[in-house]
Amino acid sequence: MTATTDGSAGAVGPRAAAASTPNDTRAPDLDEAAARATARAVEHLLARQDPEGWWKGDLETNVTMDAEDLLLRQFLGIRDEDTTRAAALHIRRQQCEDGAWATFYGGPGELSATVEAYVALRLAGDPPEAPHMARASAWVRARGGIAAARVFTRIWLALFGWWRWEDLPELPPELLFLPKWFPLNIYDFGCWARQTIVPLTVVSAKRPVRPAPFPLDELHTDPERPNPPRPLAPATGWDGLFQRLDKALHAYHRVAPRALRRTAMNLAARWIVERQENDGCWGGIQPPAVYSVIALHLLGYDLKHPVMRAGLESLDRFAVWREDGSRMIEACQSPVWDTCLATIALADAGLAPDHPALVKAVDWMLDEEITRTGDWAVRRPELPPGGWAFEFHNDTYPDIDDTAEVLLALRRVRHPDPARVDAAVARGMRWTLGMQSKGGAWAAFDADNTSPFPNKLPFCDFGEVIDPPSADVTAHVVEMLAYEGLAQDPRARRGIDWLLAEQEPNGAWFGRWGVNHVYGTGSVLPALTAAGLPVSHPAVRRAVGWLGSVQNDDGGWGEDLRSYKEEEWVGRGPSTASQTAWALIALLAAGERDSEPVRRGVAWLAGTQREDGSWDEPYFTGTGFPWDFSINYHLYRQVFPLTALGRYVYGEPVPGKVG
Repeated sequence: MTATTDGSAGAVGPRAAAASTPNDTRAPDLDEAAARATARAVEHLLARQDPEGWWKGDLETNVTMDAEDLLLRQFLGIRDEDTTRAAALHIRRQQCEDGAWATFYGGPGELSATVEAYVALRLAGDPPEAPHMARASAWVRARGGIAAARVFTRIWLALFGWWRWEDLPELPPELLFLPKWFPLNIYDFGCWARQTIVPLTVVSAKRPVRPAPFPLDELHTDPERPNPPRPLAPATGWDGLFQRLDKALHAYHRVAPRALRRTAMNLAARWIVERQENDGCWGGIQPPAVYSVIALHLLGYDLKHPVMRAGLESLDRFAVWREDGSRMIEACQSPVWDTCLATIALADAGLAPDHPALVKAVDWMLDEEITRTGDWAVRRPELPPGGWAFEFHNDTYPDIDDTAEVLLALRRVRHPDPARVDAAVARGMRWTLGMQSKGGAWAAFDADNTSPFPNKLPFCDFGEVIDPPSADVTAHVVEMLAYEGLAQDPRARRGIDWLLAEQEPNGAWFGRWGVNHVYGTGSVLPALTAAGLPVSHPAVRRAVGWLGSVQNDDGGWGEDLRSYKEEEWVGRGPSTASQTAWALIALLAAGERDSEPVRRGVAWLAGTQREDGSWDEPYFTGTGFPWDFSINYHLYRQVFPLTALGRYVYGEPVPGKVG
């Protein structure tokens, strides 16, 4: 990563500079260029399909994944030199010139990521006086030191005595005793937070400390007072109330009845083990797996125990080994998501609906259907199962977004067993409709997961911990329902009304799971027009106007992750292949095929395509938690441009028509 002196790796201002000179936008020349680019992209994507039928691109996040993997191995006593050397090589290469580490390409340095990366490199043998380490520690001290880092970072440091457990928010395992109707029960948290919090209640109760291999005084502003006291917020506000609740929980930790605590930890262990997936992971994502392994180990599970052995083996599968010998840890893996998006893209690009690659993809997706009940049933106990998850193995947590896109993909292929497809679609659609939240919209994993209390806990200082409905997920469901002939169904109409009410004054929609307003708008417009909203509708025209107003001078579109925090970045950033494609998909759905913005956007995609049919995209355009956790889906740069070009060349998909 090439970084500037302020730690932003090649960042540009809100008005992005031109990345390349687009092709001629005269219609015949452009149509030919778009057709050639589409054909090359089809060949490239077909060549990337796994023999089993799926696609998966690397899922790149930030170096905290790599640092925590090394810290876990150090804690368990299984860290080896080869793994350490490879991880350190990757971490060093991500450092910015000012000594910090960012959490997304082109972004500013981030304190917690920098602390964790620094500690990992110390484990790898980098001395604190080395120039790159000295720059990092100075950067950390200038921003408040370890005391200013997030709670999760300080938990990792507490495992080795680099931070006092007494100076961390308390999270007792007795939390699991709270009934499902009580505020702050574990099902008030989003599924990703729930899976992390349950094992951390055990860690918080046990408060383990392994011998520290070295001191970290250089990361404190004052080593004699590493955690200077801070005044409590006023008791009349939520922050002050929850700070005082945390103090009470700390007092309870000292007097907790042993039998009650032992019962709570055993309940937590059973909860964790019951949710381990067939591949050994938990939820298909790295953080719950890491903390579950630690919690079970603290409760006496030997590393050779089948649960532990499978868990550690699953974590090894998150490692991506590069040709240069470096090793990157994925936070999770996205084969279902990538496969349904690739299937749609290839169908949009004119591939025959019975092409063997598409049939094979459908076979694989059908095998991935989840037909058993998971945690979502806490809020929907009578709803029969039938959905898809994001990952290879995650039967406990199917998600609505993947399910909607899989159903759209299944309908684009002429499968030799249509009855099997119809049955899967019926189950998936029934489950999706049953997961509609009260206001008419859809969230990602749960229905009505909107409690205001989890975000107030001092423990929860990083990312989203609840799962409210979002415009992008709701749009994908509405689009799916429209293609199933249910655009006039009352449940679809409630979703449409919710989307119209969520449009922002500038004409855009907020993007929860992609960056950001370009993603939200690129998701909503195709859904609304597929559901029958005329392209002359005021909401459509406002969105079209907004997309035209934020198009870059080079013809592409981009939006920086800073748009989640700073108004001036909304719709602004360097042009990227995926974000340009989202804007084009929206504009094409709105009937703008022959408009100047579309011609310029298509020319940008055709002009920036590589010879092998792919696109470069170092910028992060995926979202885990808005601003706090960002993702570079390495297949986004392939599937979305192909969808946009395919729809430009071959026209919009028609609801109810295969191929």
